[in-house]
Amino acid sequence: MRLLVVYPYIPFPVDRGTYQRTFHLLRALAKDHDVDLLALSEAGERMDQKPVFAEFCRRVEFVRFEHPKWARLFPDRLLNPLPTTIRHWLQPNVAEAIQRFTQGQQYDLVHVCDIVMAQYFFNQLSHLPLAIDRSRVDLQFQLAQREAMSTGLRQSVLDWENITKLKRFERRIARRTAVEVVCGPDDETFIRQRISRDVPVQVITNGVDLDYFVPSASMGPRATEPTVLFCGAMDYAPNVDALRWFFAGIHDSLRQRVPDLRVLIVGKAPVAEVQAYAQRPGVTVTGGVPDVRPFYRQAWLQIVPLRIGGGTRLKIPESMAMGTPVISTSIGAQGLGLRHGDDLLLADTPETFVQETARALGDPSLRARLHDEGMKTVHHRLSWPMLGQQLSDYYAKRFQN
Repeated sequence: MRLLVVYPYIPFPVDRGTYQRTFHLLRALAKDHDVDLLALSEAGERMDQKPVFAEFCRRVEFVRFEHPKWARLFPDRLLNPLPTTIRHWLQPNVAEAIQRFTQGQQYDLVHVCDIVMAQYFFNQLSHLPLAIDRSRVDLQFQLAQREAMSTGLRQSVLDWENITKLKRFERRIARRTAVEVVCGPDDETFIRQRISRDVPVQVITNGVDLDYFVPSASMGPRATEPTVLFCGAMDYAPNVDALRWFFAGIHDSLRQRVPDLRVLIVGKAPVAEVQAYAQRPGVTVTGGVPDVRPFYRQAWLQIVPLRIGGGTRLKIPESMAMGTPVISTSIGAQGLGLRHGDDLLLADTPETFVQETARALGDPSLRARLHDEGMKTVHHRLSWPMLGQQLSDYYAKRFQN
C-alpha cells in the first residue's frame, strides 16, 4: 500500500510520550507499506532529523509551523464555529505544503495523528480514506480535565465554549473518517457513547521499546532508601494535576508510614508548581534528563496518580519493562488491560494510594511478584513491533486494493 502520513510534530528524539507511539507505529507501518511522511516543525525545531525518517520512509518533508495567537473570546473566537484548540493548528502554509507534497502522487490511505491534522483533509484528498491515530480523544480529555481541575469563572466559560464546539467537530470528523485508531477500550467506549455509533474504531494500545527499556541498560542498583518515581513531561496539565493530588492528600500520610521516603520527579520543563515540590523533605525534581532509565532502576516503585484520562500512559509499560513495579489510579492505567495485584497495584483514593504504596514498599516479595508478572505482560503483548504489526495488518486487510 501507499500511505500518506501527516504528523503535527517531528517525533524524534522520542522524548515525549506521544512521540513514542507515533515514531514506533510509523516505523512499523513502513516495514510493510510505502510511506510518505509530512510533519510540522514548530519554529523550525528538529528539522535536522530528516535522515532518521529517510531510512524507512519513501519521501520525507518537514514544514515550518507557527501557531497563531490564541483568539479573543469576542469577536474572533465566539463567532468562529471551529474549536479554538483545533484552530490553533490550522495554517494556510500547511495546507499548501500538503497540496505540493501530494501533487501527482497516488495513495491508498491517509494516516494522521490526532484530529488537529485531520481537519486538513475535509477538502484536500477527500476521495481517500482517512485514518486518525488518536493519542487521546480530545473531547474525552477536555471533559475529564474540566471535571478534575478547578478553574476561575473566565476559564470555565472558555472551556465550556470550546467543548460545545468540539462536540460538533468530533462528530463531523467521525463522518469523514474511515477508522479511528485509539489507545484503549475506554476510548472506544467513549466514542461510541458520545461521538459516533458508526465510525470504525481499532484499538492499538500503547507499548514499549523492549530493545531500549531493559533492566541491563542501567547497571545502577536500587536506591538504599525506599524511593518512588513519577516520570513524564512536567508541563503537561494531567501530570501537574496528578502531582497536585499526590502532594495534597497522599505524601504527608505516606511519610508518616515510611519516614525515610524519597520521591523522584523526573521529566522535562517542570512548571513552577512542580519545581516547588523540591522544597519538601525527600523530594527531588530533576527537570529533563538525557536518559530516564537510571531513575527507573533507582526507584522501588513508580507512582501514577493520574486523575485525567484519555489515551494511555506510556510510563507504565516502560516502568514494567525496566522491572520497576507500578502503583496507579485506574484512570492512569486505563486501556492497558493490567491486573491489580499481579501486573501492578491500583488505588483510586488518597487513603488506598497511601495504603498500597506503603504495603509495596514494605514487602519485597510483593515487589518481586509485580516485577515478574509485569515483565511477562510487556513481553507477551506490549512491544511496539507487535502492536505496529497489528495496525499494519489491519490497514492491509481493510484498505488494500
